[in-house]
Amino acid sequence: MGRKYLIPGILGFCYVLLLQPCCQQNTFAAAEPETTPQVTVPSAAPADVQNLPANKKGPQITFEKLVYDFGSVGANTQNTCEFNFTNTGDDLLIITEVSKTCGCTPYTLDKKGYAPGESGTLKVTYNVGKQPGSTEKHIYVSSNDNANPKIQLTVKANVSLKVDYEPRTLNLSLKNENAACPQITIKSLNNQPFAIKSFESTNDTIAADYNGAEEKPIFVLQPKVDMAKLRKTTSGHIDIALTLPAVDKITIPFTVLQEFDISPAKIIILKAEPEKPLTREIWVISNYNEDFEIESVSTQSNIIKVLTREKIGNRYKFELGITPPLPEADQKVFKDTLFVNIKGGQKLELPCTGFYLKTPAKSQGR
Repeated sequence: MGRKYLIPGILGFCYVLLLQPCCQQNTFAAAEPETTPQVTVPSAAPADVQNLPANKKGPQITFEKLVYDFGSVGANTQNTCEFNFTNTGDDLLIITEVSKTCGCTPYTLDKKGYAPGESGTLKVTYNVGKQPGSTEKHIYVSSNDNANPKIQLTVKANVSLKVDYEPRTLNLSLKNENAACPQITIKSLNNQPFAIKSFESTNDTIAADYNGAEEKPIFVLQPKVDMAKLRKTTSGHIDIALTLPAVDKITIPFTVLQEFDISPAKIIILKAEPEKPLTREIWVISNYNEDFEIESVSTQSNIIKVLTREKIGNRYKFELGITPPLPEADQKVFKDTLFVNIKGGQKLELPCTGFYLKTPAKSQGR
């Protein structure tokens, strides 16, 4: 009986001894990763970053100054300044674009590429207008400098009038002697003597006598108006060139009050429909409140027709009938002109422009 149970017991004990090393070996295999150092593999970087040394800066643009103040300048003058810069980086600097806020600041740049340590100059010209007061304009320089891809440069100025003149504008009349043109006074504000180089006007309508060799701080000119030329001119300007370095020219605009006007000065029709007539009222007026007669009325394209004409005091009232014609292919606009001939030779023109009503997209396919 005892022998019967002895043999299985011995076999069981041996099995336990054989199983124990395997369990210990499995235990070490599971614990081994805890003692193994963890290594983080970086994600793939761009080729240029991988090849760039840690201490490399790349291209860098450095300006000596970002603002140039011209100080006090004269009106209508041209002023030039320079913005000096250097590539303070360690790679090729490329200026990709130079933009500006307006056309009054043209620039010149010799080239676009600059080696490390190389310097360059951006030359800027500021064409100052005629309005007095403080003003500034901006120029933007774009480059391959990653730290400063776009830099703003500023030019400033205080526009001051070195000369004063009166009048600033002229309102001329066809019914007054010499068109009621006043004298023109020009004087230097700092009492600096100057000379008049030239006196010019639109269509040579206005002239003046002057001595180009004479220099003094103040001039009083007596303009002479050509009345025949003035009747053919509705507006213009006088340019007076001076020898002052700060103000080389002054400009005086003028307008001429014509004898007659049409009101409104033009007719514009929106959403016009072909062959659908419409009416408009116009007036022919004497600006000098004088009696006049209309000799004839005609049209350019016969789109406009005079329905009624009535004289009321020194004015004429017209009722016009306008019939938009059938449009040709893809035609969007129609035009006509009404001509009014005043007895005595003057001709007035009234332009008329009409825009057709667009057909809805759904209706076009039907």
